[in-house]
Amino acid sequence: MIITHPNRDKAVVQATRATVVLLLLVSAALVLIVTVGGWKVLWGAKPIQIGYVLVYLTLAFYAARWNRGVLPVASVLAVLLLIFALVAGPGWFARDKTGFAQPSINAGLLGVLTLLLVPVQMLLIAFAMRGFSQGWNVEYEQRDPRADARGLVDEVALARREADLLDQQAEALFAFAQLLCGPLRVIVQLAQMAFA
Repeated sequence: MIITHPNRDKAVVQATRATVVLLLLVSAALVLIVTVGGWKVLWGAKPIQIGYVLVYLTLAFYAARWNRGVLPVASVLAVLLLIFALVAGPGWFARDKTGFAQPSINAGLLGVLTLLLVPVQMLLIAFAMRGFSQGWNVEYEQRDPRADARGLVDEVALARREADLLDQQAEALFAFAQLLCGPLRVIVQLAQMAFA
């Protein structure tokens, strides 16, 4: 048997997959730059940002391997990151004044990079949902045309063995049912006497 995935051969599907992987990698890179550049002044967000980088890299790996199941997860995480970026972006610009502790990278640049995450996440959501609707997981089984007669004989022998095994299981179930019939008759008779 040969398993084929007809939707994966289409150019639009391959382009969607490449775009999703690229957007996940760009998102991870932007979050990593903001995390490293603002490490001195970030307080509670460090574990979340590191987690996002690791999860996005993992999602990119699985999306590159045609795993369709990661696409809705990527979309949900993109929505959350989009909200975080919208909230955090103006804070970086407010920090670009005297009296604030300055991060390693200019706070204004970190604000631009944070706000750049917004359109990237919007694109990621759109392309991930587009990829999800393209049916990456559809597969068909086809007989291998190069299979020789020997392979066909082996399949027939395998089918016979499976049929024999099913017959043996059916006989065992029938014997078990007959074994249970005696005690069940006694229980039914006792119940009839009790309610009579």
